[in-house]
Amino acid sequence: MTGRQKIMRAIYPIITGMSRLFGKNNEVLKAQPKQTPPVSIYDQPLKLNNGTQLNLNELSGKKILFVNTASDCGYTGQYEELQRLQNKFAAKLVVIGFPANDFREQEKGSDEDIAQFCKINYGISFPLAAKTVVIKSGEQNAVFNWLTHKEKNGWNDKQPSWNFSKFLVDENGSLTHYFDPSVSPLGKEVTDAIAQ
Repeated sequence: MTGRQKIMRAIYPIITGMSRLFGKNNEVLKAQPKQTPPVSIYDQPLKLNNGTQLNLNELSGKKILFVNTASDCGYTGQYEELQRLQNKFAAKLVVIGFPANDFREQEKGSDEDIAQFCKINYGISFPLAAKTVVIKSGEQNAVFNWLTHKEKNGWNDKQPSWNFSKFLVDENGSLTHYFDPSVSPLGKEVTDAIAQ
């Protein structure tokens, strides 16, 4: 962990608190009513950071929390919370991290560097995608393309506002929620949505 990363980890609670206090990066969106997606999330390809493919269809019957991540961000401390969330809801949830360098180049490392950083510093055991692009562009990851286009997911066009934006898909493959970065993975909004 670099000196900057240690400082960011230490001040993460302050960053999150200030963001919520001033209404920054704390939006929560919910499908109203629940939408059946025109295109299946389970058909989207997903390459993991170890070079293997994950068939999302294998996760049918569980909720999936898709999170765009970065190793050098004020919200990087959420890795720890995401792992705790995964542990808490292991029977019904899979968290998948998507490392991306889309916001102020806060994820410069290779897939190997990212995996080592996450394991050593946060004990991450949930899957990490290969480093990718999550914002709308010609290079956008197929999963995030589905998550951010209503013609595919049924209702949501919002792309990640920053690192650690979260998208929750239910057991049947429907996108149910979007959570901005300052919404804690262990916050009531997220845990209530998973517990439903």
